[in-house]
Amino acid sequence: MADYTSETVTRTIHRWIVPAAEPWGAPADEIGKAWAVAERAYRDHHGLRDEESVAGDALRFHVTDDEVVIEFTTEARQDGARP
Repeated sequence: MADYTSETVTRTIHRWIVPAAEPWGAPADEIGKAWAVAERAYRDHHGLRDEESVAGDALRFHVTDDEVVIEFTTEARQDGARP
């Protein structure tokens, strides 16, 4: 009889979307606001204090034709074992 385990992973993508319509793009102050709120959410989720640094790759920025998206991903695992 084979031994195995299983797991279920739920991935959540947290996004802040700033409009960036052409020809002007996104205003710096709106990017700054969204960035600050995204970083606060990341800190809260990971239990980081204000004096602790956030890894440089914790937040990702994606640019589309008409918006700038700031995001981070979290995962929740539920391990299961063979009955």
